[in-house]
Amino acid sequence: MGRWEIVPIRTRSQLISTVIVLAAVGTVLDSVLTPGFTAGVWFGLIFMISPLTGIILGPYAGFLSVLISILIGHSVMFRETVYEFLFAIGAPIGAAMSGLLFRGRWKPVFLYYTGALAAFLLTPVSWQLPLWGIWDCLLAYLAIVPAAAIIGRWTAEPLDLKRLPIVLALCALIGLEADVLFRIFVFVPCQTYRLFYGFTPEVLRVIWITTAPTITPAKVAVSAFFTSSIGASLAKAMAGRARPMSGGHEA
Repeated sequence: MGRWEIVPIRTRSQLISTVIVLAAVGTVLDSVLTPGFTAGVWFGLIFMISPLTGIILGPYAGFLSVLISILIGHSVMFRETVYEFLFAIGAPIGAAMSGLLFRGRWKPVFLYYTGALAAFLLTPVSWQLPLWGIWDCLLAYLAIVPAAAIIGRWTAEPLDLKRLPIVLALCALIGLEADVLFRIFVFVPCQTYRLFYGFTPEVLRVIWITTAPTITPAKVAVSAFFTSSIGASLAKAMAGRARPMSGGHEA
């Protein structure tokens, strides 16, 4: 289990206050709408903070904090349909995955990816969709075990601020793609493309090959860079950063 942490959280009051602060930041970002989008994974900017929230708070408190953010943010700036609340659950799931991986708990992350991808690949309509449409999710899936090996080896030693940005970027990438994968699971295997939106398989294919393969990876890259930069700066600012650190709170 990893020994690094970004923000030391030692007491329940510190945990609660950090959950509230990050939920407030997340709410603001989720309420900032991306120009050119009316719905979907990148309509708000919650993706900028969700991985770091999971990394700082741990998988459980991180999930809760991001969930609060999307519930309030989606209510303040209502999306195109009420269905967006369901898809947005991918954000706290992604935060939890980032938090798990940062703490060396890669097996639940691997099982999540395996189950979600299996559900997609076993859905008949997915056979009409080119696999390269989810190339970024597949790449993240293949990166889980190597990333876990790197993170486990590095975090077994005292905090290294030179290596920390790499660890944060890996956790952010895999966590964000877990978010995307949940939305794919809801959209395709659960057939909400048809039940919610009335799309035919032909329309689904057009959506699949036009925007998903490019927009999603670009924004994942932006968030991974943000997470590694801000996370490393926070760690550097914390008192006692030169001492070996124990794993963050996971309540």
